[in-house]
Amino acid sequence: MDERIERLKKVSQCGDIDTLYMLIQEDAYLLEHIDHVPFFDTPLHIAASMGHILFVMEMMRLKPSFARKPNPEGLSPIHLALINGHIEMVQWLLQVDGDLVCVKGREGMTLLHHAVATNDNLDLLSEFLSVCPNSIKNVTIRNETALHIALKYNKLEAFKLLVGWLGKNRSKNAMFWEKTILKWKDNEGNTVLHVAVVSHLLAWGGETVNVNLKNLEGKTAWDILQEQTQVDNSEIKALLRDARPFNVFMSSYTYFLYEKRNALLVVAVLLVSVTYQAVLNPPGGLWQEDKCKCDTVAHKAAQKAGRRHYHHNKDDCDPKQKLKAGTAIGLTTFPFWLFLCCNSVIFVVANSIIYLLVPVGYIRASFVALIIYLWFCYIASLIVITDAPYWTFCLVSFAIVLYTYTVLLRAFSIWTNIRRVLSALWTLLGKGPGPL
Repeated sequence: MDERIERLKKVSQCGDIDTLYMLIQEDAYLLEHIDHVPFFDTPLHIAASMGHILFVMEMMRLKPSFARKPNPEGLSPIHLALINGHIEMVQWLLQVDGDLVCVKGREGMTLLHHAVATNDNLDLLSEFLSVCPNSIKNVTIRNETALHIALKYNKLEAFKLLVGWLGKNRSKNAMFWEKTILKWKDNEGNTVLHVAVVSHLLAWGGETVNVNLKNLEGKTAWDILQEQTQVDNSEIKALLRDARPFNVFMSSYTYFLYEKRNALLVVAVLLVSVTYQAVLNPPGGLWQEDKCKCDTVAHKAAQKAGRRHYHHNKDDCDPKQKLKAGTAIGLTTFPFWLFLCCNSVIFVVANSIIYLLVPVGYIRASFVALIIYLWFCYIASLIVITDAPYWTFCLVSFAIVLYTYTVLLRAFSIWTNIRRVLSALWTLLGKGPGPL
C-alpha cells in the first residue's frame, strides 16, 4: 500500500493521467483510502502545487472532496496553487467550484485572505469577490477580516479595492456587510481604523468608519495616535480631528433622514387608505336601490299632506330624473363635490410621496405599477358614485396624472441637486465619495 502511495505521489508530480489510471486498476480503492485520512498530501494537492491543470481537473472529477481536505500544513489544494503562483490553476478550480474561495486553511485563512496578504493582483481579488461575495465576511482565528489583513501587511491598494467593493456591492445584505465589516473588531478589539492608525495608512480615501469605536484597552484610534511619538503623524491627527465631529454630524443626519422617511411613509400610507375608504363610503351614504327624483319629492309632499302612502310608476320616470343604486345621496350638493375634490388631491399627493420615498430599483418599479392600478380603482369608484360619463373622468384623470408626473420630475430634480451638493461637501472635506 505504501509503495502505491509513493508511486501515486510521483505520478501527481509529473501530472501523468495515464499512469494514474494504471494505479487505479491495481487498486480501485486507492483514492478512497486517501480520502479517509484527515490530513494528507493528496494527488490534488501535489498536482496543484506543480501547476498540472489537466491532472487537477481530472482529479477534481474523480475526487472533488480532495479540494477541501487540508494537508499536514493545513492548506487546501487551491491555497497551494495560489501560494506557488499558479493563477490560471486557481481560476480553473473556481470555475469548477466557486465556493472554494471560502475554504479555510491554516489559522482560518481563506483564499481571499492569502491573496490580500501575499498577492498584488487586484484583478484576482475582484474575481474572488465576484465568484464568492460571502468570502468578505470570513475571519481568521484572530478574528481578522480581509481588511484587517490588508492593513496588517501594508497592502493599501488591496484595502481600497475591498472597501470600494463593499460600497458598490448590491447583493443581498450588502448594507449590513458594509456597516458590520467596517466596524468589525479583531481579538484585540481593533477595528480597521485602529489598525490603519497603527500602520500609518489612514489616508486611503475610502468610505467613512466610526472613529469613536474603542478596542479592548478602551482606546479609540485618536488615543492610539496620541501615544505614538516616534513618528510624524500630524497628517493622520488632522484627518482624525476633522473626522470626529463630521462623522458624528453625518451619522446623526443620516439617522434623522431615515427616521423622517419612515414617518412620512407611515403618514402617506395612512392618507391613501383614508381617502380611498372615503370614496367607497362617501358622506351622506349611497342609494341602495334605483329611485326617481320626482318620486322622492312627491313622497315628501305626500307626507306633508298627511298621506301615508304614495304610489308612483318607476317606468314613467324621466331617465334624467333617475337615481341609480350605488350613487351618492349628496351628489347634488356643493359640499359633496368640494369633498370629492379635496379627497382626490390628498389621494394624489399621498401616492406621490410614497413614490418618492420608496428606494430606487425593482421595488419602486413594482410600486409604480401598484399605484397605477390603485388609481384605476379610485377612478372607477368615482364613476360609480357620481354616475358621470366615462370620458369626463378619463380627461380629469389624464390631467391629474400629467400634473403629478410634472411635480415628481421637479421634485426629483431638486433632490438630485441636493445630493450633488452634499456629495461635493463630503468630497471637499476629504472623505472620498459621497455617502448619498
